[in-house]
Amino acid sequence: MIPQSFIQDLLARVDIVEVVERYLPLKKGGANYFACCPFHGEKSASFSVSPTKQFYHCFGCGVHGSAISFLMEYSGLGFIDAVKELASSVGMEVPQDDFTPNHDRARDQSLTEVMAQAARFYKEQLKRSPIAIDYLKRRGLSGEIAARYGIGFAPEGWQALQAAFPDYTAASLLECGLVLENEQGRRYDRFRDRIMFPIQDQRGNVIGFGGRVLGKGEPKYLNSPETPIFEKGRELYGLVQARQAVRDQECVLVVEGYMDVVGLAQFGVGNAVATLGTAATPHHIQKLLRLTDRVVFCFDGDAAGRRAAGRALEVSLEHLADNKTLSFLFLPEEHDPDSFVRAEGPDAFRSAMNRALPLAEFLLAELKKDIDLGTAEGCARLVHEAKPLVTRIGAPLLRLQVIKMLAETAGFTQAEVEQSFGLKNASAQPRRFDEAPPFEGNFERGGFDRDFGGGFGNNGNFRGKRRQGSGFPRMPPRQAPQTAVETLLKLVVQHPLWAARLPIDLLPHDTPEGRALIALTDAMSVGELPTHGIGALLEHYRETPHAEILARMAGLLADTTFEDASIEPLFNDTVKKLEADAVSREIDALNARERENGLNPAERRQLAELLLHKQKLRTRPKASDS
Repeated sequence: MIPQSFIQDLLARVDIVEVVERYLPLKKGGANYFACCPFHGEKSASFSVSPTKQFYHCFGCGVHGSAISFLMEYSGLGFIDAVKELASSVGMEVPQDDFTPNHDRARDQSLTEVMAQAARFYKEQLKRSPIAIDYLKRRGLSGEIAARYGIGFAPEGWQALQAAFPDYTAASLLECGLVLENEQGRRYDRFRDRIMFPIQDQRGNVIGFGGRVLGKGEPKYLNSPETPIFEKGRELYGLVQARQAVRDQECVLVVEGYMDVVGLAQFGVGNAVATLGTAATPHHIQKLLRLTDRVVFCFDGDAAGRRAAGRALEVSLEHLADNKTLSFLFLPEEHDPDSFVRAEGPDAFRSAMNRALPLAEFLLAELKKDIDLGTAEGCARLVHEAKPLVTRIGAPLLRLQVIKMLAETAGFTQAEVEQSFGLKNASAQPRRFDEAPPFEGNFERGGFDRDFGGGFGNNGNFRGKRRQGSGFPRMPPRQAPQTAVETLLKLVVQHPLWAARLPIDLLPHDTPEGRALIALTDAMSVGELPTHGIGALLEHYRETPHAEILARMAGLLADTTFEDASIEPLFNDTVKKLEADAVSREIDALNARERENGLNPAERRQLAELLLHKQKLRTRPKASDS
């Protein structure tokens, strides 16, 4: 929705080192800068930021991307918000016509200012209310926690807010949901005689409130209505305060109430957030999984808690990934998280979190409930009812594991369950251990391994020269590119201008690497290919079919470097290898045709020319030898 030209201009203007340094202390090491990774716990600095590539990469957990990606991962922002924040830091104005009219933006800013003023008013009122202070003390909250979460108090008067907003008739008060209007047009405060919990967006702006009644009135909790700046299904209470603890503990705990969040924080469990009186939504799941790799949902152990957990499980399925885990913690029926941590202590609560039920086990337990697995009908029913849920699991390996568990439970084979689900029979397919073919002539194994930074080693695999002497840890060796096309893609990602030199007629359409190279070549031909860093290239292809393979190549480049004197010969020799492969394929096709039906005179001449051309390619000096 934001013009690609603006994104590229923005990335050309910012320096990723300066962006990351606002949040992390960086230390120079060689050509790059390093820090302890903020996205997983570690004691050694494996998080690398490259000023030349405008790209970050962690050698520990593998996360990488551009300056925009860093803000999205670190601050939990969506793409548009990350672009806005980055643009504001360099004084650029994000074009609004494509996604938000200018007047809407000005209105939203005005409404957040109104909400901030209301939050200040409620905080002041808390200081003046002994009854409200006594209530919080009886709940075990300190002044420090109340201040950290901005807790306030709404007085019981019908128009108490008039003290904060002299123009009590302002349209913004109604638009924010701070006041109501009766049929006679008379206004009155929405929140009265309630403890006030400000709800913040990811930037820390107050966008709504949750109010808890002091006594036994109804409703027990009252939330702000949906407004232009507040959508309950997208927001989480306490996310701003929990963010650092979530990073430190590599886990986020999702509870149901405001008091659960602040009560846990009082006892040092600071990584809790809460849904806002609604069931978990896909937006919640996406936001949580952007923040961390482990999510634990905590529910009361009663029937209502199990139903809420079931809804959370269902909306999570499509968003699961094999490197993410979701678990479910059910407390004893007499407890909620706030009462449990006060009664049993934080260590007991953390221990319970570690015993949380993994999603796969909870899913299977819910499916088996009320089914008699002692009968053939019950086993068939289990598989039948599992199909719409299991087939929605977005993590391929986890889905496979759930199918195995389901098959074992129901007494079927894995293949039978897969067949009934209409899935490809993965269990019947043999594993393949592919080995790169040897090179012919000058392209034999090891032929590129001369005086430059990388090449094809004796196993036929491409290998680059590792950085030496940086003193920073490295990831375990990953499978390196094996084919000429993969090598070319890796080189072009590092030097996008070289896309103009690719022989497009030789690039294959049947591999992700070949299709990505064709896309890069097409973009270069019309002047749309970013050339100012790997980060910019990845952003250009964000959410395209080429995003995944380009990100993988970028990750390989983070751990590989080429000397300037060697990289161009490597590129030229790899292009020759691509040509040699094409010639060999044509020869093989003609030889196969000759064995079947024989060749006509024109095809025999073509075969002779190809064999001669192949011989010339074998004896042609390599660029690396010149």
